[in-house]
Amino acid sequence: MHTPSLTQLVPILQLAVGPVILISGVGLLLLTLTNRFGRMLDRSRTIIREITEGNHAPSVVANLNDQVQILHRRARILRLSITFAAVTVLCVGVLILGLFVAALVQIELAAALVAIFCVAILGLIGSMLAFLMDMNLSLRAAQLDWKRIERADD
Repeated sequence: MHTPSLTQLVPILQLAVGPVILISGVGLLLLTLTNRFGRMLDRSRTIIREITEGNHAPSVVANLNDQVQILHRRARILRLSITFAAVTVLCVGVLILGLFVAALVQIELAAALVAIFCVAILGLIGSMLAFLMDMNLSLRAAQLDWKRIERADD
């Protein structure tokens, strides 16, 4: 096995900087998603407590049950988004490792590395699509709150 010199490693390190930045960006996305997930779970627990401990009219209970169902759907969608984002980070890590292994062992892994990068980007796209779905569902839950307030005013 041939050990590359520092001057041979510099271009590889430069090539690895892009994927490292991608990991950083997706890490921030994961932070956002997990915060949304935690807040959503807290909200569902509050609503469930309100249903079980409160003495509400049937229409209010129905509204709260609808919100819990939406929150449950959101939880599954956010889990999917988080999973896709994590797959992106894992693929980028494998990509960086592959770059260094290919340079160290001096084998051609370009096709495999391109495939890994494509899977990473598809994971990012999937995560963003699921995030958009969650945003739409959160708007539906807010609309239920607005309807509940409108009914209370009548």
